[in-house]
Amino acid sequence: MLKVGDTSQQVSVQSFCDTVKRMPDSTVRFPGAFAIVALAAIPLHAQQPFHWPSGKRAAVSLSFDDARTTQIDNGLSVLQKYGVRATFFVLPNRVKERLDGWKRAVAQGHEIGNHSATHPCTANYEFSARNGLEDFTLARMAGELDRANDDLERLLGVKPITFAYPCGQKTIGRGRQAQSYVPLVAERFLIGRGYLDESPNDPSRCDFAQTMGTVLDGLTYKQATDIVSDAAKSGRWVIFVSHEVGPPAFQTTDIAVLEQLIQYLRDPKNGLWVDTVKTIGAYVKAHRSLAR
Repeated sequence: MLKVGDTSQQVSVQSFCDTVKRMPDSTVRFPGAFAIVALAAIPLHAQQPFHWPSGKRAAVSLSFDDARTTQIDNGLSVLQKYGVRATFFVLPNRVKERLDGWKRAVAQGHEIGNHSATHPCTANYEFSARNGLEDFTLARMAGELDRANDDLERLLGVKPITFAYPCGQKTIGRGRQAQSYVPLVAERFLIGRGYLDESPNDPSRCDFAQTMGTVLDGLTYKQATDIVSDAAKSGRWVIFVSHEVGPPAFQTTDIAVLEQLIQYLRDPKNGLWVDTVKTIGAYVKAHRSLAR
């Protein structure tokens, strides 16, 4: 809404009134035409740039999915070496398999996020054929999210406030009965993170329940840093997504690339803020403002 006296809009009320006076009577009689002329009289202004803390150029979060054991065995030591905090989107049953390791991750300051209780994806995938999103209801999905949060709080003493969509898929049901479960995520979590997305996040515009996740698995150091460098040109937030951590393989972030990338992210001359999805998401939510 435009406010008289709001200098940030630089809208001349007198100019607008003069425009109305010059309009033919036929225009005034038709509200649609009036609205078009009225909007044309109001100048458009560029979106105000989003300001990251301490003059940083962009933000980066490292996130890891599924609570895979290589994240504990290989990833934690690299993160600890450089003092970088990451977000682990975990499954309660996987956490139980290495409870000591996940408690160590919490003690080191890493964030634990919700990745559902049973990792439901499309039934087209063999691994989820009997747990397909096509057969879910919203009530069942709500129970899935809440059960995972309850189990993780019981196991690790933390209640997740961020969520990663399994397989990046956000719809339950079939055909005309298909429904998005994004609203369920928005009700429960600060941030919902996608997967296999094609862009970093615009902090001034992104939907907190559907932030974009950029795959790190399989990338070279140059490919990863090119993504960050491009994001920094427009002040964006990159949320990298990894699965296994180790030698190059399917769904694996090369541990050597991870270490090199962290060194790049931590280099002061690159002007990057590196922190958890929760921390950066909370900052964006608190500081975001669009030109009004």
